[in-house]
Amino acid sequence: METGLIAEKLSTLPACCPMCTQDTLCYFGSFGEKFAVMAPLASTTKSFNRVSFLIPECGILSKELKNLVMETGSYYFVKNLPVHELITQEFINTFVKKGSCYALTYNTNIDEDNTVALLPNGKLILSLDKDTYEETGLQGHPSQYFGRKIMKFTSDSRDSRLDLREDKIKLLYLFLFSCRLHLIKVIELEWSIRYLCFGSNIQSNEPKPDSKKYERILWSFKEKKPLKFDFLLTWHHTGVEESMMSYFCNYQIHEHQPKIAVSTVTDLQCPVLQSSELRGEPEVSCSAGELLDWLGAVFCNAKLNNEPNSFISTYCCPQPSTVVAKAYLCTITGFILPEKICLLLEQLCHYFDEPKLAPWVTLSVQGFADSPVSWRENEHGFRKGGEHLYNFVIFNNQDYWLQMAVGANDDCPP
Repeated sequence: METGLIAEKLSTLPACCPMCTQDTLCYFGSFGEKFAVMAPLASTTKSFNRVSFLIPECGILSKELKNLVMETGSYYFVKNLPVHELITQEFINTFVKKGSCYALTYNTNIDEDNTVALLPNGKLILSLDKDTYEETGLQGHPSQYFGRKIMKFTSDSRDSRLDLREDKIKLLYLFLFSCRLHLIKVIELEWSIRYLCFGSNIQSNEPKPDSKKYERILWSFKEKKPLKFDFLLTWHHTGVEESMMSYFCNYQIHEHQPKIAVSTVTDLQCPVLQSSELRGEPEVSCSAGELLDWLGAVFCNAKLNNEPNSFISTYCCPQPSTVVAKAYLCTITGFILPEKICLLLEQLCHYFDEPKLAPWVTLSVQGFADSPVSWRENEHGFRKGGEHLYNFVIFNNQDYWLQMAVGANDDCPP
């Protein structure tokens, strides 16, 4: 498959793929000579909590990969930050319009608590309980999850989801949730107003924008129903001197670096894979589903020897398998930008530019289980685990598998 078609295919991935199970979608393709495949996928998922990659037959990481891992980028924790701070003109002009700004409430559960997310496209999404939703006075439309008892609403900048980037406020969806049972009613409303911006890209003779609707939302979060949360924030930008540390200096703000855990696993039993066989072939190769289960065990440092007296797990490596002398395992945990993951994927694709003993490498990316949105800003359901992850398997012939998790309450990934 040509690389240009890969990007197009990922952006319009159908519900039925070459291999589709109850909880994962698996897709086969080829990177070819270029690697512009990550951007469409990165745009469908807005923030990530953990990134892991596994390289069989590797004991020491290359300089290029090591530099990327160490330069993942910092993120910030802000205590008791009012929501209205994220929709002020100063914040919009300083951060939203000068890069990709991400924010997510910390230590909140999507099925129980009010949660908020700011997406890099400038949309503010809120998941609110019934009482909070009514007190804000904002409007939205129903969640796709219905239950007999209405406990919780979600607001996404379509009705409270504000499009901060495009000089518009689009009141996006206000989803209604209940704890494990979802929802009731809401009215869909889309607002379109212009911000009063002072920038080089705004023509001086442009008509003065009508800001009544924007002021109403600002008033709602600032005076009518002030909302405060602990937030995680990060910002991707180039050539900009502004700092989140200085901007939020009036609040309790702390800078954090992602946690990096590396290890060399010896005598690792790995499943045998064939890039053209997603479903595997008996006694010849393992399936994509078996690989994903095995990777989960490896990333958890589980013992896979299937000892008869083990009361923790009797899981073992799927067959057929082979033993590799050593494998390099790296896990990055924090608030991770999709732009950084794109660079990491590209570098892993270049890993096979020179002959290697490894038949394949993997890159696994996990989103936040309690984010209000999942794939392509769709409402994120939570039932048992809030699944929200994908995995790339990159073969030495530049074929790849793409596996995407489908949560119990989520739509199929695009």
